[in-house]
Parts: sequence; C-alpha cells; structure tokens
Amino acid sequence: MPVLSVIVPFHDVEKYIGPCLDSIAAQTFGEEVEVICVDDGSADGSAEVVASRRAADPRITLLRQDNHGVGHARNVGVRHARGDYLAFVDGDDTVPPDAFKRMVSTLEDTGSDLACGNVMRLHHNLLIPSWAHREAFAKPLRRTHITRHPLLIRDRMLWNKVYRRSFWDRLGLSFPERMYEDQPVAMAAHVGAKSVDVLARVVYHWRQRDEPASSITQRRLEPGNLRDRLLSVLQTADLVAAEAPHLKADFDRDTLDIDMGVAVEAMAGFAAGGTAGGTAGGTAGGTAGGTADQDLLDLAVRYLDGVSPEAWQSIPFEHRLLVHLLHRRRLDELAAVFAQAREGHLWPKVGSAGMLRKRWYGRHPSLPGHLSEISGELGLQARLVSLDWRDGVLRGAGRVAVGRFDVGGLRRVRVRIWLEERDTGDVMLLSDEESAPTWESVEDEDGGRLPEHAFPFRFALDPGAMSRARLARHGLWDLCVQLKGQGLRLEGRVAGPRWLPPPIPLPRRRSGVWLVPVRTSRGAWGLRVRTASMTVSDCRVDGGDLLLSGVMSDAGDGEPVLRLRRRNDGEEMYFPVELDGQDFRARVPLAGIDERVGQESWWEVLIDHGRAQRPLVRTRPRPRVTVAGRSFQIDRGEDGCLLLVER
Repeated sequence: MPVLSVIVPFHDVEKYIGPCLDSIAAQTFGEEVEVICVDDGSADGSAEVVASRRAADPRITLLRQDNHGVGHARNVGVRHARGDYLAFVDGDDTVPPDAFKRMVSTLEDTGSDLACGNVMRLHHNLLIPSWAHREAFAKPLRRTHITRHPLLIRDRMLWNKVYRRSFWDRLGLSFPERMYEDQPVAMAAHVGAKSVDVLARVVYHWRQRDEPASSITQRRLEPGNLRDRLLSVLQTADLVAAEAPHLKADFDRDTLDIDMGVAVEAMAGFAAGGTAGGTAGGTAGGTAGGTADQDLLDLAVRYLDGVSPEAWQSIPFEHRLLVHLLHRRRLDELAAVFAQAREGHLWPKVGSAGMLRKRWYGRHPSLPGHLSEISGELGLQARLVSLDWRDGVLRGAGRVAVGRFDVGGLRRVRVRIWLEERDTGDVMLLSDEESAPTWESVEDEDGGRLPEHAFPFRFALDPGAMSRARLARHGLWDLCVQLKGQGLRLEGRVAGPRWLPPPIPLPRRRSGVWLVPVRTSRGAWGLRVRTASMTVSDCRVDGGDLLLSGVMSDAGDGEPVLRLRRRNDGEEMYFPVELDGQDFRARVPLAGIDERVGQESWWEVLIDHGRAQRPLVRTRPRPRVTVAGRSFQIDRGEDGCLLLVER
C-alpha cells in the first residue's frame, strides 16, 4: 500500500504535464508514492504524455472523465487514493525533489493533521518567491495553528500541503465543482486541524504561464469565473466567521485587496458597456444590465456587507473608494472613477484634522468621512528629473510627492536633501529650502504621460566638501529626502523607475579616488566612493556585438577573460579578452547570450585575470539596442560597473 497519494488533475497542459510528472517521479520519497492523474476532458495531447509516463512508471494511474472541472477531477482522485496521506499537484506546476519527504516526515514526527510549505513562482525558467507565502513561511513552526499564526490566512492554495487522510475524511472535505474550489477546502483544513506544521523550505513551484487565457487566473474577468470566485469567497468568509471569528478581519484584508480588486475591474467594465480587461462581456448603461451581472453584483455586495470597519481601513484610499462604490451599487460612478484611476488622473486632496494628534484624510465626494483616513498611507515618492556635473559640481533637481494625492492644502513645506553614508551614518547636507507644490506632466515606464502634484527641489554637491577622511573610507552614500511642515514629517530615499531619465552621470576623480553617481536596480540614487584598477573607456554595439575597451593598471601574467554573470541565478558565460600592454579589448556576440529568465536578465561584466574585477565605466549611457529580436540596455551598476540588461 502506498504511504502518499498524489492527485494530479489536468486539462490541456500538454506542454507542462511531462515536467510535472517528472518532478513527482524524482521525489526522494521513493516507491511509497502513487500518482493519480485525472484527465478532465483534455483536447490536446496531455493524456498521451501521461500514458507514456505511466508505461514507464507503474506508480502512475490515469483516469479519464469528460470536462467537469478541476474540483470534480480532484474528488475523483481522492476516491481512488489509497495512501495514508494526500497531496495535490496541478498539471502545469512542479515539485522540488524532497518536498513530499519533508512534509510527510514532519507529520510522522509531530502527529499534526496538515503540513504546508513555502512556494516559488516559476516564470521563464526563473524561480521567484511567491508574495502570498513569503511572510507566512518565513520561519518553520511545528504543531502550530492558523489561530496562533494568523498569516496562514493567506495560504489559501491547496497544493503546497500534505494532508493526513484520516483527518481529511474526519472533516468530510470535498471540492465544490466550480473554479476557485481550493480556497474553501484549504481554509477549512487550516481551521479544522488540531495542529499544523509550517515549513520554511520551498515545497512547490507554481507556474506563471504566458499563453493568453491559459489559466483560471488569466480569465479572471469572465462572468462565470468571477461568479465562482465570489462564491468561494462567501463560502470561506462564512467558515472563518463561524469557526475562527477573530481571523475574519485578516481574511477580509486580503480579500478586499485581491478578490474585490478583480470584482471592481470586472464590474467597472460591465457598467461601462465594454469588455473589462478585454475578456468579460459588457452591458450598457450605468447598472449591471443583465441578470447574470446583477447576480454578480449581489454576491459582491453580500460579502461586503459583512466586512468590518477595521478591514475597510486597511486597504489603500484609491482601492477603498472603488470597492465602496461597488458596495453601494453605484456602478456609473465606479466605471468613471476606475477609468480615472487607471489613466492616472485620480488625485484626491489631502486634508488634516486634530491638534495634539493630527490625522490625515483624503477628500473625495463619493467616499464618506469615516472611510477617508490616510494617516498610515502617506509616504514619500521622490525622484530626480536632472542630475549632472556642471562646473565641477554635481547638481540635481527633483520632485517629491506624498503618494498619489493633491497636496495643495499643505501650501509651503521644507524639503531637505542630504547624502548619508550607509556604514557610518555620516551626513552631508545638500539643500534645505521651502517648497510649494506644482502640477507637472511626467513620463511613466510605458512612455505615457501622467499628471503629478509634488514639491520641487534642487541640490548641489561640491566634491571639495568631502574631507580626506570621507574619501578614504570608500563608502556608499544614499541620497535622502525629508518633507516637513504643516504637521507632516516624512523621510525616504530619492528613487524612481530605473528606466526613466535622467541618465547616470559620469564618474569624476578627486584625490586619487572616483566619485561615482550610482543608481540601484530598484532605482534609488546615491554616490559611491571607490578606487579602480580597471576602467572601461569605450563601450558600444557594432553589428550585433558588444565591443568594449579600456585600461587595467596591472595586466598580470595570466590570460584574462571577460565573465558575464547573471544576477538572477548566478549563471556565467566567458569570452576572450585581447591585451596590448595595459590596454584591453573584448567582444560579446549579444545574440549568443543565454535566453532571458524572468522579465529582465541582469548580466554583470567582470574581467578575470587571476581575480575577478568589476571595471569602472567611464562612458556615457547607451540607448537600448535590438539584436536578433532581443532588447538590450548597456547600463551601469551600483558601484559604477558595467551591466548588460535584457528586457
């Protein structure tokens, strides 16, 4: 008899089901596993892939059914399972080699009913931490429970778990035969368990697919999809309210953020008479015109009727406004405000109240006062609009906003700009002046223009103000900003989208060291003080090749090579370097670089001649180039080194 039954429902995942089953077959748990694959009416070659795996592995069973949905398929799999433990894997995902062994072992040790573990998103061959699981699984916990570890309220997925079969049967768990069937089951298991084991180790790779309409999530705006989502939300909300009422506010925070965000987008599209996101059927007029749409609205309102004021206040002002309009069935306004927000034109005014303990509010005519507080939401968004050396001085200008709010009511405040050394906390003040907010049209990452209400500022750094001691420390200095006035005091770093202007200025030499303006991968500005035994003086693309040349102070005796090291995963590639005395040249064929992983691949450029060094780049930033259909940006990193970025 098997110890563990792994149930794999699948439908039209021919491209992925093979790697999925291979990952299960490679489990270190060994032969004590049975794999029950349930074909939910696939129209592609998925079943044939499973059949071929079954021929080579007797642990695999293939069951077939008409297309009744994943809930029905899972119920069929459970009925055929013989193991002492149950696990579920979706046919387009994969499982790390030791996942099941770790979860079953902890259940054997502790006697808990349920073991669950951390999750990574799998996208373009890159594994990225799942935001929904990161906090809940930050550290291992044994014999805990959702009531003692409330972050598990986010763990609503089925597949990162192993369940004791006797526990499953005792609760009488089964899947609703609709989409989003896993949420109420996963939450019922968490609430109904005597104890739960939490593993910080990753036990599941959750694939993010790129094909249009390839998953339930990507079809989220379709009316049938939204209906099933809302039914699962209501079922889970009723369960939590009845069995763990003190967790209801935590459940509502996540549900308002995620599920009601989808409901807002879909219902705004229906009300506008369009196709929300291009997938949902539209209705004309300002109300949910069809019976189906009215039913959807009723489901959303029924859930929102039970949301506590505490949970309402936990979501950002803009989203709170949209969900409130949905709750009040004001769909004309919802469509208009949603379009305004999506286009970047929703800028509520900021106001305050109170003397000893000042509270801040966003003002919008459609949102009542008791839902308008934004005291915990205000935060700086500071960016540069120019930065360059002029007359030997590094001069910059920028703007600092207080979130996406109209700050005209604040009138004049003081904006303070300084550099702060990361290791020592040493501070160099660059400017401290009054500023009044102005409107400006600014570029976004997609090349469009958006309005912005913000306080302008300017500053200047004279290298002569840096003492010999400061220069000798070779430190990293962060560019910081403070906004103070009218009872408001906010601080943060000056940052902005990496791909927007201004370009990073060239490094300047002073007293034997380089002053290098830098920008992190997240767009935060600063200044690096460093030496450089190797510099790149020319860098360009010619005929699809990246050509670079420069000077090294010590050529050494070995044969130098150029190393590309991908930050995403540590992958490396090597290319020859030609030496002529202390001068070096290298050529990198861009079309031959390994394929991109994730949305962006960041390659560090190093020269290795006995030890790897990051050469300092002394050339102006280069525009993006396209080679063999691939888009590259030649950039500079956090210490002035050369970066090659593929987007």
